Amino acid sequence: MPHGHSHDHGRGCSHEATDVDNALEMGIEYSLYTKIDIENTECLNEETDGSGKTVFKPYEKRLDSSKFVQSDGDEELLFNVPFTGNIKLKGIIIRGSNDNTHPNRLKLFKNRPKMTFDDARGKADQEFELTRDCRGEVEYSPKVVTFSSVHHLSLYFPSNYGDDVTRIYYIG
Repeated sequence: MPHGHSHDHGRGCSHEATDVDNALEMGIEYSLYTKIDIENTECLNEETDGSGKTVFKPYEKRLDSSKFVQSDGDEELLFNVPFTGNIKLKGIIIRGSNDNTHPNRLKLFKNRPKMTFDDARGKADQEFELTRDCRGEVEYSPKVVTFSSVHHLSLYFPSNYGDDVTRIYYIG
């Protein structure tokens, strides 16, 4: 359960804490980065071909702003992420900028390869309202029962905080 007090780390980026307050330790210990089939990962509506794959990186590199994905033409981004085997998704971190390009919603879909934007407008397995997180410190907790046997994950970012494009630096 969110406990709703504000954290301001003096870096101009505040966020609400989630029920996993030890995300820093969790991020490293339980990273699924090595289980992602990067070669077959795709991002729809990316401005630069292949840039969507670059946001999946080791937790220690989440603050690297040299690689990012930006949407092309509107704010929507859709990632189709296959894994090398079945995984349990226990948490997800989305790092964006401390500006209006940061996504404000995320819809997760389990085991539905090759999703399109039309598919993504349907009912998601779980949805999250996202808070601006420019440090990669907010961890969202998917329903354990729903996301316990995942071989493919689709992440749909339908909107942001008001910019024409969405920019993401890290998904972990």
